[in-house]
Amino acid sequence: QVQLVESGGGLVQAGGSLRLSCAASTRTFTSYIIAWFRQAPGKEREFVAAVTWSGDSTHYADSVKGRFTITRDNTKNTVYLQMNSLKPEDAAVYYCAAPPSGRPAGIGRDEYDTWGQGTQVTVSS
Repeated sequence: QVQLVESGGGLVQAGGSLRLSCAASTRTFTSYIIAWFRQAPGKEREFVAAVTWSGDSTHYADSVKGRFTITRDNTKNTVYLQMNSLKPEDAAVYYCAAPPSGRPAGIGRDEYDTWGQGTQVTVSS
């Protein structure tokens, strides 16, 4: 079982940048696809980005494509989400998530069974 802890959220002006981190406690980090989701008040949790086990393949929601970059450092058991050109509509609680070990996963929330506690991102206009 993996445990996930997010960090790096905060308050930023529109157009600014933040980098979120997702630290995983597991001896088999490379067995897990890692994804980022976000949830704004009154809205459903939505997929943001995902990275495969080795980090050589990524997938993004259309709303963040070209502005956000997901990477992973398997030597540090950490996945990063670099967020540039932030918009007020990017404000949300951001969660990292993992599916069962060794399982592929896509953009559906139900495909992921381990979640971090979330980190708040606030974007002022």
